[in-house]
This record gives sequence, C-alpha cells and structure tokens, in this order.
Amino acid sequence: MAAAKTSAAGEGKAGGALHRYRSHTCGALRPADIGATARLSGWVHRVRDHGGVLFIDLRDHYGLTQVVADPDSAAFKTAEAVRSEWVIRIDGLVRQRPEGTTNAELPTGEIEVYASEIEVLSEARELPVPVFGEPDYPEDLRLTYRFLDLRRETLHAIIMRRLAITRSIRQRMHEAGFNEFPTPILTASSPEGARDFLVPSRIHAGRFYALPQAPQQYKQLLMVSGFDRYFQIAPCFRDEDPRADRLPGEFYQLDVEMSFVEQEDIFQTMEPIMTGVFEEFADGKRVDTDWQRIPYDTAIAKYGSDKPDLRNPIEMQDVTEHFRGSGFKVFAGMIEKDPKVRVWAIPAKGGGSRAFCDRMNAWAQKEGQPGLGYIFWREDEGAAGAGPIAKNVGSERAAAIQEQMGLATGDACFFTAGDPARFYKFAGLARDEVGRELKLVDEGRFAFAWIVDFPFYEWNEEEKKIDFSHNPFSMPKGGRAALEAAEAEGRDALLALKANQYDVVCNGYEIASGSVRNHIPETMVKAFEITGLGQAEVEDRFGGLYRAFQYGAPPHGGMAAGLERMVMLLTGTPTVRDVALFPMNQQAADLLMGAPSDVTPKQLRELSIRVVAPEKK
Repeated sequence: MAAAKTSAAGEGKAGGALHRYRSHTCGALRPADIGATARLSGWVHRVRDHGGVLFIDLRDHYGLTQVVADPDSAAFKTAEAVRSEWVIRIDGLVRQRPEGTTNAELPTGEIEVYASEIEVLSEARELPVPVFGEPDYPEDLRLTYRFLDLRRETLHAIIMRRLAITRSIRQRMHEAGFNEFPTPILTASSPEGARDFLVPSRIHAGRFYALPQAPQQYKQLLMVSGFDRYFQIAPCFRDEDPRADRLPGEFYQLDVEMSFVEQEDIFQTMEPIMTGVFEEFADGKRVDTDWQRIPYDTAIAKYGSDKPDLRNPIEMQDVTEHFRGSGFKVFAGMIEKDPKVRVWAIPAKGGGSRAFCDRMNAWAQKEGQPGLGYIFWREDEGAAGAGPIAKNVGSERAAAIQEQMGLATGDACFFTAGDPARFYKFAGLARDEVGRELKLVDEGRFAFAWIVDFPFYEWNEEEKKIDFSHNPFSMPKGGRAALEAAEAEGRDALLALKANQYDVVCNGYEIASGSVRNHIPETMVKAFEITGLGQAEVEDRFGGLYRAFQYGAPPHGGMAAGLERMVMLLTGTPTVRDVALFPMNQQAADLLMGAPSDVTPKQLRELSIRVVAPEKK
C-alpha cells in the first residue's frame, strides 16, 4: 500500500478523546511515536501465532502496522478470533520492536502496537481469491471479485500510480497553456473506425444517441468557437473486440486540440510533455528525448509494422535483386512472375547456428507459414554461408547478401517473399521473434517515435471501394488539389495519397494518434465523395461540423494518447486490464456488476424497442 505519514482526526489534541476509528493511519507511526497511545483501523492482512503471542499485520490504504497481542492483553481473546480481511479497530501502546525483529522494508518497521483493545467492525467470509501475496488466479474469478483483487498490494499500487500519472499529465498540460474542456457523453453516431454504443431515446421514439468513440467533432468545434489549446482526460466508448493492449467498452485518453498550428507545432508541444511524464515515472529506465520521425512506408519496410519496437535494433532490407534469376527457384520464379514480389531480409546477429535457424523455421510454421528461409554463416563455410538457400544461390550471391546486411561469421539472415502488402505483418512478427530469442531488445529503455505520412485512403476489399485509412477528418497532403489529381489518375493514385496523420509509438505500442484536420468544407466534401458519400450525406452525418466550417474555421490539429496504454508501459503490466479499476473481461462482460444484463419488458416498451433474439446456429 502507499506509505504515508498521515494522521487521522483527533491526533495532537492534548487530553482530547481519540477519533472513533483512528488517531493514525496504518502507515503513519514512527519511532517518534513510541510511548504514545494509538488507535488504528484497517483490514487484517494476516495473523501469525508465535508460541502463543499473536501478531496481526493491520493494513489500510496508507500502509501496514504490526499489532501484538499476548495472553496478558485484554484484547487477546478477540485477537484469537479475527481472520484475514476482517475489518477491526485496535487501541494500543506504540513500542519499539525487539532487537533483531525490525523490518527495513516497511516504513513502520521499527515499531509495533501492543493491543489493549480490539473491536471487530466487520467480519469477512472465506475469501474466493486471496489478498495476501500475488496468487496466480483465473482472471475471470479476479474480475468477479475485483474489490478483493484491488486490495492486493501490487494492484493497489498500480491504480495509485495511474492517478499520479494522470495528475502529472494535467499539471503539464496546464503549464503548457491548455485548458480542460468537458464535452458531451450523449451525442450522435460518428465513424471513428469502430462500432458505436447506441443509447435509445425514450423521448424521440425509434431514434438513438451514441456514446462518443472520441470527442473528435466537439474538440474541433471548440477550435471553431474561438477557444485554443483544448485538452481533456476523456472517456471514450467503442464496441470493438478486446485485446491485451485495449480495453473493451470504455477507456480514457489524453485528448488534445490546438488552433493555428501545423504538424510540427503539435510535435514540438506534445513531445516534451509526454517525455516528461515518462521520465517522471520511468523508475530508472532511459527515456528517448529526441524522438525519431519515421514515414509510414519506411516503418513498414524496415520493421514490418507501423508501431515498431525500436528497442530492437533489427532493420529489414530489400534483397530482391540478389534472388532475381538465381538458382533458388522458389524466389526467382515468384519475382519473374509478378512485378509486385519483393524479398525482404531479416538480419540476426548472433543467430548463426542451425539449431536457432531450425527453431525460427518451426516458429514460422506455427504462425501458419510454410517456413522461413535462411542463410547462416559459420567458420567452415566462410562468406558462402550454410543452409538450403545458400547452396542454391551460390557463394557470390550469399556473400553479397552478407555484405549488404552487415553480417559476419556467427550471424544469420532470414527471408520472406511475396507481395509486401500481404506478408509485411508476418515479417514484422519474425523480426520481433528474432530480437526476443537473441535477447537483442533493450529492456531498460522507452523508445519513442512519430510515425508520419500515413496513407489517406485504403481499399475496402469486402465492399470493393475506397475507404478512409484512419481519421476521416484529417487533411490530405496537398489539400483538395491533391485529392482531385489522384481521383483523376485512379485507384492506385488515391491509395498512394498521404495524410497529415501521425502516431506516437513506444516499445511496440501505438500510444497516441492525431492529425492536422481538414477544415475546408469543400475539401471535406471531396474527401468523403471519393469514399461514396455525397454532399447531402456529409451534411446529414456531420451537420454540426460541416456547418461550423462555413463560418470561419481556423487551421487546427491535435492528437489523443491512450491513458491505459501509457500506464501499462510505465507499470510494466502485461495487460491494460491491470491498470483499470473495474474492467470488463475479454468477452466484454462486467463480471462484478453483471453487465450487459437483461432489462424488463416495461423498460423496452418505454423505449419503443422490441428485442429480436438471434437465430440459433
């Protein structure tokens, strides 16, 4: 628990009566208090019986104090009855712990309280999940009894750390001249890239509000309203599938918007704020202070990901020409048949053994791939390398690959081939796996980068049409002229169009996303028209924003950083569910409160709703 020398009401009043429940918290007493009478209240952390002398570790939010009761104490009989997680009040004399029994790890470790009176305030049934220690219990059981789970020292400390991080963010934003504006929770449905949570209206039968996926339109409207430098620790609601780095249902983000800015202004403003937060809570890890700027296409080609873990030094390269017309017919045939085919190489310094290469090949097969080609270099082969690919391409080509990749004896190189649009994600996973297996990842570092120049559009294969790649309210690079020119050239030109869109990545996670906004109504309409929405539909769906842009909109832009992901990184927890107070499980169910739940027929009638049960499969 958080240790703090915090006193309760009543302490320090000469001759005054003690407070009903405590004169001190369980983290407050120190050697200076020896000889004083103290009153503490808290949970029984554990009870230890040392030859008839009972030791009770009493815990509250602030810390833990050792309480002693022996057969001579009037409180001994009650002390014998108490069990773990009972809530008790104790009165007693503060005394020094006997020599050799001090606990240097506890702020209260030099003292103990000899109990003269114990009052049971609340009993606890047998615990379904233990609070003491760090038991490995099923997550669903922990979430069902989250109020017990939160009593555990580690999880309790994580939540308090989250609050401290949030306070730090707020302070830094205010110091940078931002103001915190609250935005509505009940709003209109908007395409933010996920499904909305809909809220039926009782007053307007048959119509629905939506919970905001983000305050996107409202913060832009604030800029049009003449405010500047908005921020909010904003709740967001998205009906999307959960995963380890994303909470189902709801999450919080640091939401930011600024007027009269270009992309670089946003970078220069937010980079020191986020760096400062990480430096404050890094616990000895190094924090990048000079963030890289990596174009999206470069990130994909070098790292196989738009959220690369830069702690891993491996950078992939294109080695297609070394295989063109080579004796390795698998790759050579693919290259000859399809001009889109490329061969990418993943260097593995220190991986030059057949055992490691075979292990990576088996890993690839588990990932659903036929395998992972490789060359490795050892003393007896020299630059010619070893392995099936080396034998087929010949010593000259193998040596050329070794030279291009900067590899030496004792190293290896793995290869993926095909259309990069189809295999780049697997290549990125292979890069990650090689880095982990060879222990190349610098675990003591927070490595930041801005990923810039995202594609403005993408191809929706399911609907066979052009769609927005990211935020539909972003400004395309080159504005309306670029949109019209790309439209005239056709699909490939549209897919090559870049956006004033950027992400912040850290240690393999996207922790923030943003853009310079499309604030020109004609450009906004043109951007949506290319995706199949006409002007009338744009006005209908985004009426508030579209109307606002008719009356003088400043150039503006911003970003949003995921609070839970930042806390997850700073606390070293494996999942964002460990940094949220009452999260849903991986099936988007709140096991503690029983949500989602059935509602009564009366409630449905009031909302003019009839539930149609899904067909049984």
